[in-house]
Amino acid sequence: MTHTARPMPPLDADERTGLESWLDFYRATVAEKCEGLTEEQVRLASVPPSSLTLMGLVQHLAEVERTWFRRILTGEDVPPLHGGPAGPGAHSGGFELSGDAAFAGAVAAWQEEIAVSRAVCAARSLEESVPFMGGEVNLRWIHHHMIGEYARHSGHADLLRERIDGRTGV
Repeated sequence: MTHTARPMPPLDADERTGLESWLDFYRATVAEKCEGLTEEQVRLASVPPSSLTLMGLVQHLAEVERTWFRRILTGEDVPPLHGGPAGPGAHSGGFELSGDAAFAGAVAAWQEEIAVSRAVCAARSLEESVPFMGGEVNLRWIHHHMIGEYARHSGHADLLRERIDGRTGV
C-alpha cells in the first residue's frame, strides 16, 4: 500500500461533494492505518477475546461497499468476497481471516469495490431510492450510513495500529 495524502473534505461544498468527500476521507484513513505493515502485522489481533485485525477490517469494508452500493442500490446479485452469506446481511462478514489470503489481495478487492461504488453513485442522484427492508432507502441515506461505518472502523483501525507499533494520530 502506497501513501497518498488523505483528502481533507472541503469546508464549503454542496451536499453531494461533502458526502463523497467525507466517505473518501475515511476510506483513506483506514488505508493509512495499514501502511507500512507486514503481512504478519495486519493479521495481528487486538486483545483477547477480540479477533479483530486490520486485514479483517479491510475485508469487511470491501463487503460493506459491495453490499450497499451493488447488492442494495443496484440490485446486483454478487457473491460475498470473503465467504459468508450473500444478500443484504453479507455486509457483516469479512472479519475472518483465511490462512491462504494475502493482504495485498484484500486491499485490491477493497479498492476495486470502492471504484465500482464511485461509478455506481456517479450515475445516480442522492434522491434515487430502492426497496429496502419493507420501505425505501435513498443514496443520500446510504452515504450517511457508509460515513458512519467507516468512521467507526477508522477508530478500530487506530487502536489496532497503536497496538502493533504505537503509531497514532493519522
